Amino acid sequence: MKKSMEILRIFPDYMRDQWREAAEEADGLWEIRLRAHREIILMIRGKEYFLDKNGRLVSDIKKADRMTEQDMEAVLNHICNYSVYAFSDEIRQGFLTIPGGHRVGMAGQAILEENGKIRNIKNIQFMNIRISHEIKGAADPVMPYLYENGKLQDTLLISPPGCGKTTLLRDMVRQISDGNRFGEGMNVAVVDERSEIAGCYMGCPQNDIGRRTDVMDCCPKALGMMMLLRSMSPQVIAVDELGGAEDVKAVHRVLQCGSRIIATMHGDSLEDVMGKDFFRELNERKIFGRYILLEKRDGKCKIQTIYDRSFKICCGG
Repeated sequence: MKKSMEILRIFPDYMRDQWREAAEEADGLWEIRLRAHREIILMIRGKEYFLDKNGRLVSDIKKADRMTEQDMEAVLNHICNYSVYAFSDEIRQGFLTIPGGHRVGMAGQAILEENGKIRNIKNIQFMNIRISHEIKGAADPVMPYLYENGKLQDTLLISPPGCGKTTLLRDMVRQISDGNRFGEGMNVAVVDERSEIAGCYMGCPQNDIGRRTDVMDCCPKALGMMMLLRSMSPQVIAVDELGGAEDVKAVHRVLQCGSRIIATMHGDSLEDVMGKDFFRELNERKIFGRYILLEKRDGKCKIQTIYDRSFKICCGG
């Protein structure tokens, strides 16, 4: 299915004429922001646009159409196949994944359990529809540096938000799984806490993540890594956005069990990541054989530098 048609199908039939022009921009469309009683905002190739009542993309916010509460409810019901209750587990986490691997983030009124955990979200008034962009070959520039004497190196991607680290990670997983000219195919297990790597819909990956890849979807990273070690015997585990002591402990366990690790972490620089308290032990033990630093330059995401485990520059710098 063409991506433009996937975008149109996000919306109920009566709204689709208004969204046709926006859907034709599918290749450059990053986000659709919907807020009740507020302007419809789209991010296309890094620039903000608005949608007017006639479906035209405009730069003047005064010409923008606004979402009504009724339209918000109609979109929610439509993406939940008119059974919001059936998707309550996903909604409780604040997002759900739809066909094509696109992710709909949601916010509204949280309903809490006695223990303080979220039981449900109701009166959803805000949505962030993130359009999935699978770019095969995105990892081509880094693949030669991931292997040493034919052996895959434990690798950490470091990136500020919005620099394409998940897109890069996804293609690395695909190439490691399928095999490439630097190494044979390996069994890869992905812990996809936010459904952004594989983009699973009803458990089925919507993105090509390789023929030897297994996915634990919508599962916390630390728990997912332990479960996959026990159940799938992976040679490689891939996770997005390490973020705390529990994640680091799980990484140690993965390495102790003989699996490789490919992970990402938010950071503006190598020093930024090395200064995090929870990361200090991994740094001191020189766990990672490769550090890949991404940056955004002139509005484009690029690989800045690749370091080895001793922080010698392999590429860039």
